[in-house]
Amino acid sequence: MSTKANSLSKLALQKFKKNFWGVFSFYFIVFVGVISVFAYVFAPDNSRHANQMHVSIHSKAPGFSIALLVLPSQIENEQGFFDKLFFGNINTVTEIPISQHTISGSTIHYTEYASDGLKGIEKSFTIEDNTIQPETLITTKTFYLGTDKYGRDLLSRVLVGARISFFIGFVAVFISLFIGIFMGSVAGYFGGKVDAFIMWIINVTWSIPTLLLVIAITLALGKGFWQVFIAVGLTMWVEVARVVRGQIISAKEMQYVTAARALGFNNFCIISKHILPNIMAPVIVICAANFAAAILIESGLSFLGIGAQPPMASWGAMIKDHYNYIILGKPYLAIIPGLCIMFLVMAFMLIGNALRDALDVKN
Repeated sequence: MSTKANSLSKLALQKFKKNFWGVFSFYFIVFVGVISVFAYVFAPDNSRHANQMHVSIHSKAPGFSIALLVLPSQIENEQGFFDKLFFGNINTVTEIPISQHTISGSTIHYTEYASDGLKGIEKSFTIEDNTIQPETLITTKTFYLGTDKYGRDLLSRVLVGARISFFIGFVAVFISLFIGIFMGSVAGYFGGKVDAFIMWIINVTWSIPTLLLVIAITLALGKGFWQVFIAVGLTMWVEVARVVRGQIISAKEMQYVTAARALGFNNFCIISKHILPNIMAPVIVICAANFAAAILIESGLSFLGIGAQPPMASWGAMIKDHYNYIILGKPYLAIIPGLCIMFLVMAFMLIGNALRDALDVKN
């Protein structure tokens, strides 16, 4: 039996490898996953939540470059290496966009940047630490995707925002699998009143609009990062439960299940070790679709203002902040995060279709 299972798995893997869009989507998802985990390594602005604001350079076009005066701080950053790696750097310095500057000894005379052709305020800064060279405090920074309405680096916000959209799929699918497989297994295997009661719960949950249910759960649990993850997961288990229930109703009449009962295996062992491994193919396909649905739901919640809260970066929140710029001549501020959502959702849908074809025993 194990040899046959291995051969079927190899056959499914071979079929999956022949699907170009499935393989391409898989590598794209892996790429986004790596970006999500190590976002602060790749982001030009590695401050926490990529939240370094420069209001004077707000809404600048992609490729915009500016000179920055970096003023040192007496506050010491005591963050650990892994804290900086995964959660960003707590910024203790002050960055000032400048249009021009001159250096006289240990004093820097500079003019603050002002947009729309205006002249900025002229100021000076004297370096008290003799070990610091004035030239080292002047840096040039390029914003490859421009800046948002608060003057933050849009590329960094997009990279850091991928973390929420990507990981909400994992958390939501895990919660939906845990609840859905349990409820569907119990309903399908035992039947009768147990099945009728669980199906009543499933139908009631299904009858409530998903977004409305998520909003209600989010308001009950409070606004926040993990609350959104849990809320989305609690609304997606019904599809898994219905599929598992239907598969178990068909599988429990199979000869191998009858043989397992005759050998004295208990119900938990029969469900977990004999039935579930043989019905996981359609569940895997549903999981891929649920990944995409979770990303869209989270984006919708962030757009409505009840998802991830500022200053956390989220693609849905970025669209909310900049959708009015579509008619103000800078549509890319909303289109770029929108395209990110579209590509990630499409990748999960394509990989779901590829898995469906690979796991279909009739082909």
